[in-house]
Amino acid sequence: MGPGVAGPISDNADMDLRTWITAEHASLGDRLRDSVLERVPVERWTEHADGGGSCLAQLLVHVSLHADLALHAVVLAQAPLIETWRDRLGLTHLGPHQGLPEAEDPEVVASVQVDALLDYAAAVHGATATWITGADLAQLDVVPDASRRLAELGGVEVDAVPWLHRMWSDKPVWWFVQWECTGHVLNHLGEMVSLRNRMGLSPF
Repeated sequence: MGPGVAGPISDNADMDLRTWITAEHASLGDRLRDSVLERVPVERWTEHADGGGSCLAQLLVHVSLHADLALHAVVLAQAPLIETWRDRLGLTHLGPHQGLPEAEDPEVVASVQVDALLDYAAAVHGATATWITGADLAQLDVVPDASRRLAELGGVEVDAVPWLHRMWSDKPVWWFVQWECTGHVLNHLGEMVSLRNRMGLSPF
């Protein structure tokens, strides 16, 4: 799955690749659920351990919004799920780019409804899993017009987050699956687990 792939993917290779992607993505969801979602009470998701850094709510908004925009807006050229979730999340008054940067956005944390956020994150994960199941893996090397789709379908303009438009430009579909829908979440999962532990909620 990468720039070195040449020619059509055989049926067996397609099956092996799909099985691997499916297992990696499912495992990620299981680890997030078992390590964080079921360990931290909803009322503590906006808590700042040690008085600084990002809280769990910010981190979950961040990774879920990235994955949602990557899959739906960029890869599928559709409106992202966030468009039908903003009201429930309490984020209708915020810009569509808010929550995308690494640094915590106080407005996002003050506004987000954590119960709805957990459901939104699950919806993004579920939609990604469904897409993996039926995706045409021969299209993984296709390079979508990410910047245009991010602006037109996601409402995220270049001026708001120029670094994201630069990072997503000229990337093939496999990169969005490998990084934004999987690796990026895994990176921040480690941060979430560390935060959980500093909150005194380690099960070990």
